[in-house]
This record gives sequence, structure tokens and C-alpha cells, in this order.
Amino acid sequence: MNMQEATSIMKADSYKMAALSEDTRNNILAHVKDALIAHKDEIFAANAKDMAAAEENGIAASVKKRLKFDEHKLDDVTNGIDELIKLPDPVGQIQLKRELDEGLVLQRVSCPIGVIGIIFEARPDALVQISSLCIKSGNCAVLKGGKETANTNKALFDVIYSTAVANGAPEGCMLQASQHNEIDELLSCNKSVDLLIPRGSNAFVQYIMNNTKIPVMGHADGICHTYIDKDADLEKAIPIIIDAKTQYTAACNATETLLIHKDVAEEMLPAIAKALMEHGVKLRGTADAARIINQAECNINQHEESTTANTTDSNSAADNEKANTADSNSTADRQSSCEIMGDDDFNTEYLDMILSVKIVSDIQEAISHINHFGSHHTDCIVTENADTAALFMQLVDSAGVYQNCSTRFADGFRYGFGAEVGISTSKIHARGPVGLEGLVTYKYKLYGHGQIVDDYATGKKHFHFKDL
Repeated sequence: MNMQEATSIMKADSYKMAALSEDTRNNILAHVKDALIAHKDEIFAANAKDMAAAEENGIAASVKKRLKFDEHKLDDVTNGIDELIKLPDPVGQIQLKRELDEGLVLQRVSCPIGVIGIIFEARPDALVQISSLCIKSGNCAVLKGGKETANTNKALFDVIYSTAVANGAPEGCMLQASQHNEIDELLSCNKSVDLLIPRGSNAFVQYIMNNTKIPVMGHADGICHTYIDKDADLEKAIPIIIDAKTQYTAACNATETLLIHKDVAEEMLPAIAKALMEHGVKLRGTADAARIINQAECNINQHEESTTANTTDSNSAADNEKANTADSNSTADRQSSCEIMGDDDFNTEYLDMILSVKIVSDIQEAISHINHFGSHHTDCIVTENADTAALFMQLVDSAGVYQNCSTRFADGFRYGFGAEVGISTSKIHARGPVGLEGLVTYKYKLYGHGQIVDDYATGKKHFHFKDL
């Protein structure tokens, strides 16, 4: 069966899926949780194959971290299912109830989108989260995960799908696409697939957007910023930027650029840079930022050399000469700790232990820089000035704007959504972490008693709008 035929069947079953009661959907999720735990040994064995293949193929350590599915990841996804079950039903919510005239009542009611295709990166836990969200929201899901976790994804899918069908879901509730060529087939299914959510590189997301008639929701880049304002608290700033950059560097909500106000750059930047480098972060900055960072490093080295010289009086001249040479070489190496970069480099998403640094003249320049170079994902200001923070949060055109906290908080689970299918930087339908609310749309229901438009067009009757 090809993708066109498979998604046509799913489309027909999507109406059955949408009609499942909240109790049925929650019951399916509860059984999915139990089934994942019961079959964990099979899932871990499948993941071991993927991890071995990743090791053999020289996959980067940051990617292997995402690939791993162990007891910790299992606990995370099953706890997420528990939280999802507790959330209010997103389906059947009356968003508007209005009497147009006596006996003529209009309602706007939330309903599932239908058939959603999700193409996601090599993260097996994402498959569980996405499947669970689609079940809770009454949607059918076409799932295409990364090839690096093919074995784990199949093991997880088989458990979730069989459990869902056994507990009341229609057979077309889920479909796993395992071949790469099936992506292009999926893109042509505009008559049966209602929405696509791609998660991957900028080039991949752009390819999806440019090669389908199906609506696409998602984001291409994750170029996030942390701006240190002139009224920032340094004791807050350092842990925030360390977490935003290093807590999980491969995530799209990790900070890629540090902006700092010129009035506090000389004071705060050396301390921030030192903390970042101690955590293994490589810095790239504009000439003025690099000067401050490297000069601070030079001063530290000179102090260390002076201290060493005072404690080595008993050494021979030859030993002192060797020590001075070694210290000199060490100083030369450290002085290049911040590489100079140009303005054109600020549109780089590193997804690695690398951070761009720029000194700005004021908050307006910070805002302009973010709106120009950013990806409208998540950006933070560190400041104790409420008015400055309000200005930043009003003018920065991003899905998430934060004050005094890490950009890594941009996540559906951390927002209390249970989980997320992805993060959207678009402004239509859903924005930011996409949880249950982003997976439903609405329909209008009008209840009448024989009313016809001609009576209102001719003036025989009149509308009397009243919200109920």
C-alpha cells in the first residue's frame, strides 16, 4: 500500500478518531503507559542496536545523547503521559456561544485537525510524546522519525499502535513511515493530510515548505538570544546564560548569541566569559567584545605568572627560563580565547558549545539585532528594570520573550502542556511550543428553528446579537 492509499484510509478513520470520548482517549493513554513499561526490555534492546550503529558510524556525541532511550527517558515519557491524562480535554470546548436572534444560537466548538504528518529528528522519546498528544487531541498521526533510531522507533510504535487499537482507536489512528522516499510521497497527500509538522534542520524544513500544498507548521531555525541589560544582576546573569547555552546545546531553544549593554560590558563580560569558558564554551565575538574578553584573560594570566614567579625563587635559572617560556606560550594560547567574528556571522545556529558575543549601545540596538538576525523562536532579557523588560517583551517579535530566565524553558512539558509536537515560529494557528491547543481547530455550529436569511434581508426580522 502506498502513502496515498494509506493516508486516504486514515482520513476516513480520522472522523472516528475525532468522535472518541475523552474517557476513551484517556483510557488509551493509560494503557499505552503500562504497555511501554511492560515492553521496556524489548525497547531497550532495540535502542542498543541503534546506539551501536551510531558508534560504528561515528555519530556526534551530541546526537547520540538524543538517540539514547533508557530508564530515565522511559520515566520522562511515562510521567508525561500521566500529566497529559490530567489535562482538560481540548476537544468539544465551546469557545463562543452567541444568540443571533431568538431561537438562533451560534457556537464555536474546538475539534481535532484530522490527519497530521510529523517528521521529527532522531529522538525516540519524541515519538512517544507526539503519539500521546495526537491521541489526547483526537488526531490521526503519520510518524516519520530519523533513520538513526529506526529500531527504537519501530519498537515504540508497535507497542503504542497495538495498544491504541486494542482499546478503542480506529485502525487508521497511526501510521509509521520508515523509508526516506516516503517523505516525498507524504508531501503529495494534500487531499488526505491536513497538517505537516517538520522538525529538523533549516534546509530540511525549507524543503518541506517549498514542496507541498499541505499547510506546514514549525520553525526552520533556533537562533535564540540572551541580552544582558545595563541594569542586569550579574549573579543572575551568569547562571542564566550558562544554562541557556550548555544545559542541552543541541536543542533549538539553546541560546546562540549573547548581547551585552556597553555600559556594563567592561565589568560583566569578563566574568560571564570566564564562566562560559570554564564550562567548555568557545566564544566568537565582535572586535570590541573580543578585546574585553581577551584582555581579561591576559590580566588573569599575568597575575598567575607573577604568583608563580614569587614562589619559584629556589628554582635554577634554567628552570625559571623554562617556566617563563611555558607561561608565555600558555598566555599566547589563552589570549586567543575569543575569536573575532563579523556581523554577517550572527545568523548562525551552532547547536554546539559555541556562542556569539556582541556589545550593543542600548536596548533598541539589542531589539533590532534580535529581530533582524533571530529566528523568532525564544529570546531573553536579563534586567532588574521592569520598564526596560516591558519594552523588550513588547518589541521583540518572537514566539517566546523572557525576563531573567533561561531560554531553555521554551518547551511544551515545561509550559505544562504535557509535551509538545514541536515549536512554531509562525503567527497563524499556533505559536511557540505546540501542545494540545495547537492540535485542535474549531467549527461553527448554528442551531435554529426554521429561520431563513430572506427574512433578515427584507427587514422582516432583525438580528439581536447577545453573547450567552
